[in-house]
Amino acid sequence: MAFLASRHLLLPAALLCTLVQATPAPTAQPDSHAPSLISPKDPLITPSAVEYHATRTYKHRRDIFDDFANEVNSILGELGSNIPSYVASGIPNFFEGFPTGDDVQSSLGLDDAQVSALPTQVLNVDPYANFTSQGWNVRFHGNVYKQPDTSKETLNDLANVFLIDVDIEDLPTSQQKQARNLTASIFVLQQGDVNVSTIHIEPSSGQGSSGEPGGGGATEATGGAQDVQLPYLTTDQGDFDVFVQIDSNGLMNGNETQQIQRMNTHVEGASLGNSTAYLVPDEGITVISDVDDILRVTKIYQPEEGLLNSFARPFRPWMNMPDVYANWSRSLPDIHFHYLTTTPEQVTRNYMEFIYSTYPGGSFDTRPLNFSNWEETLHVRSFLLDRIFETFPNRKFVLVADTSNSDVMTDYPALVKQYPGSVQCILLRNTSATDPSDRFPYNTAGFEGLDQRKFMFFRTPDDLFNLDLAAGECYNTSVAQNLTFGYQGLPLNLDDPAPINGSSGGSSNAVSSSHAQLGLTFSAFLGTLLWQLL
Repeated sequence: MAFLASRHLLLPAALLCTLVQATPAPTAQPDSHAPSLISPKDPLITPSAVEYHATRTYKHRRDIFDDFANEVNSILGELGSNIPSYVASGIPNFFEGFPTGDDVQSSLGLDDAQVSALPTQVLNVDPYANFTSQGWNVRFHGNVYKQPDTSKETLNDLANVFLIDVDIEDLPTSQQKQARNLTASIFVLQQGDVNVSTIHIEPSSGQGSSGEPGGGGATEATGGAQDVQLPYLTTDQGDFDVFVQIDSNGLMNGNETQQIQRMNTHVEGASLGNSTAYLVPDEGITVISDVDDILRVTKIYQPEEGLLNSFARPFRPWMNMPDVYANWSRSLPDIHFHYLTTTPEQVTRNYMEFIYSTYPGGSFDTRPLNFSNWEETLHVRSFLLDRIFETFPNRKFVLVADTSNSDVMTDYPALVKQYPGSVQCILLRNTSATDPSDRFPYNTAGFEGLDQRKFMFFRTPDDLFNLDLAAGECYNTSVAQNLTFGYQGLPLNLDDPAPINGSSGGSSNAVSSSHAQLGLTFSAFLGTLLWQLL
């Protein structure tokens, strides 16, 4: 096995930032007429998306190679001990440890006056809104930042940090451009403790900013034009995330319609800052969909391919999955699509552009920047899921993802028990059944005891046609499951001999507890090993 040339992916953000120092600092000219989002105010603190206690001592995780030191020392001796803790959750996160605004500013040698002269930009993530007795409440969330003027040469150097065994200059011109654009979106100056002054909202015209007309019964809102103010300053990482009550101004009440009303939003004073808000009625079906390896081809379980597909290559849909979503959009008049990815905010603009040009429009969730430790980072999906379930207690949820996400494999079945009656269906692509390059173990133990009619592991999008989601018919009986409960795909035949989805043989008994425990350890080990080695 050959060691990957891009082992530097594990270096801390501060070291990545030193690559920027080779470029002279650009000279910014202040523009007295440039609009600004920043208004000096008393130092209010936006509550963090995940609770953090400054006085609490968080334990450092033990290096996960400790248990395997003797067996794999000859293979892993050159890797050192700087193994990121998030690997223990399964598939490694390609986008981890990005530099903060202060790091980027220092590395570029920019002073505060030069930063102030840069135009303010806003990642205004497409929000959902719920209806209460007080009216509509829109969840505005995103990030305020400034884009430094970074040279092409420096962006090439930085992009090469994220590419495995590939130099950016060896890529086609179009892929070089995308890699530089995505890299530039990582090295930005987040604007902490500033005021998002005004967000203008109005009924959308045509398709709005989100591609297809929003799915199902989504329609242009009948009113609601207004300006709103956010009650908090941004976090120290530039994040904002808050529900704001808006005036009706002719909007239909959410308890009197099944139609999803669509509105355009724009952060005034920002060169970027458009989004589409989806006003979601009290009742109906919400599809919560993952993106990587379910809506688009990522191959996140192959680091070299996953990074090329994420950084350089054009996004492309997985098989005919757009047809499935288009069919749901046409056949279910009250359907709401919500796209959830745990990719950090800086790189999600590409994700949103792909979704809204390929799939029905809908609200979007991403990983905020204001996490303080690895535990909070690993539980971001659970936090985002809890928020939307609690926001819409009377809606039914269809959860769509794939088996390569270990948090999905635990969080999704847990929601069935945590929110009785809310989960209509769980639909999971078994990536290892159709892609032999996916060699990561996955755990089906959470599905033991669940009604088989409520979930299905499928191979291709065609397996999802003819499901009656509205009636809660989520299992295509022609798709054999052969489901056992425990770790699947473990080395040395440690898992039950019957993998899911139509493979022959095997028992329906659960994997023994000793095998399951050993499987947990091997899952973490293999996740790191495959991430490091070809």
